[in-house]
Amino acid sequence: MKINKNTNLPLDKFIEFALYDKDKGYYMKKNPFGKEGDFITAPNITRLFSEMIAIWIVTFWKSIGSVKKFNLFELGAGNGEMMKVIVETLKNFPECFENCKFYIHEKSKLLTKQQQSNLSSENIKWVDNIKERNSNPTIFLANEFFDALPIKQFFKKKEGWFERYVNFREIKKAVFKEQIINIEEIEKKLKFKISKDQDIIEYSPSSFDYLQNICEIINKNNGGMLIIDYGYLDSKMHETLQAVKNHKYSDILEDIGNSDITYNINFNLFKQFINQFDDLSSIISNQKKFLTSMGILQRAEIISKNIPFSKKTDLFYRVRRLIDEKQMGNLFKVMLIKKTENKFNTGFQVD
Repeated sequence: MKINKNTNLPLDKFIEFALYDKDKGYYMKKNPFGKEGDFITAPNITRLFSEMIAIWIVTFWKSIGSVKKFNLFELGAGNGEMMKVIVETLKNFPECFENCKFYIHEKSKLLTKQQQSNLSSENIKWVDNIKERNSNPTIFLANEFFDALPIKQFFKKKEGWFERYVNFREIKKAVFKEQIINIEEIEKKLKFKISKDQDIIEYSPSSFDYLQNICEIINKNNGGMLIIDYGYLDSKMHETLQAVKNHKYSDILEDIGNSDITYNINFNLFKQFINQFDDLSSIISNQKKFLTSMGILQRAEIISKNIPFSKKTDLFYRVRRLIDEKQMGNLFKVMLIKKTENKFNTGFQVD
């Protein structure tokens, strides 16, 4: 995309440019993960996170009948670390592993190369189109995927609803602008009243596109989807747009293409969207409850028996970072989308 003086973009198109432009986009030109990047994701904090996901996959696979052939499909695989540990762990469950076809969907060519290098010894297929797969039941994984998709913002005022735009006064200087819109036309396309009881609306059109396609696939072929991301459950939406650079918050309109732009997912909105599908249902927990119910603390205890005290301390520090309610434990939510007839709830048991 060419940006000229006075280019005026809806917020989602601006974010798409800032993150995914083939020349200037943040995710297209740098590795954002780890100490040298701008943030660290759970799979890179400790491999126990990915091990718990792998154990969950085995149990969910059993809930759909231990089918002879199924797909495991990761959306936005980062540096490939989570998939690497999942594959290694599933090899301990030969019947499950041997019946599984592995797929990754990644928008960034730079990260795809890194994933392919990290996973070069495994039989994994990378696909641009999530519909490009067989008709087997599919388990989708999305860890910090949806928060990286472009969003729109709308604000309710006396005159009506206004959409946020980004205007480039100059090539490197941008400001926020607003334009009045017809919210009813947007709601017709979405097929539900997104504006009901709201003063602020934040939603990602591409997130809904992914959810629509995935729900249709699950409906048709069976399977499910596990979403892990930071977000909230309030019925009221908040303005949560933010930029991160060097592990610190930064200005969204400064240093465009060199900062990550993200937002907090309203999981209640996701739930409303999924409710459009009569044969599907969803359950939600937080990361603390999910990981502890999957046995992450017990696994840490087993591993720590034969390692030096300093390494044991470091291991439990990392686990605590994942489950502490003041860190990632409550901020991160875990959502399962599945067929309503499947009563599976491992990892989501009510207290």
